Amino acid sequence: MSLQVELEQHRNVLIVRLRGELDHHTADIVRFKMEDAILRGRCDHVVLSLKDLTFMDSSGLGVVLGRYKLVKSRGGRMVVCDTQSSVKRLFELSGLFKILSFYDNERSAVASLEVVS
Repeated sequence: MSLQVELEQHRNVLIVRLRGELDHHTADIVRFKMEDAILRGRCDHVVLSLKDLTFMDSSGLGVVLGRYKLVKSRGGRMVVCDTQSSVKRLFELSGLFKILSFYDNERSAVASLEVVS
C-alpha cells in the first residue's frame, strides 16, 4: 500500500494527515512535503493526524522526530492525534510520548495549539 499526504493550514497551524503506510519507501515523501510546508508557510505549529495511518516503521519515527526538531527550533510545537493502536505502540516503545503530546482527535489537537499561539 502507498501513502497519501494531505496538508491543510488552519491559521498558524499546519495539519498533516497521513493515510496508508509510512515506511522507508515513503518516508522521503513525507519529509519533503512537511519541510516544504513548514519552511514556506506561516505555520508555527504542526498537528500530525494519523487516523488513517495503518503502518509505520522506524523510518517513519525518524521523519516525525526530525520534523519535531525543525518545528521546535522555530519556536513551535508539534502534536499527534488519532493514532491507531499499532502506531501508538510504536510511539510508546520509541519514547516519543515523552516529547510529543497526543490527543484523541484533530479538533482537540488544534485547540491545544491555538491556546499557545
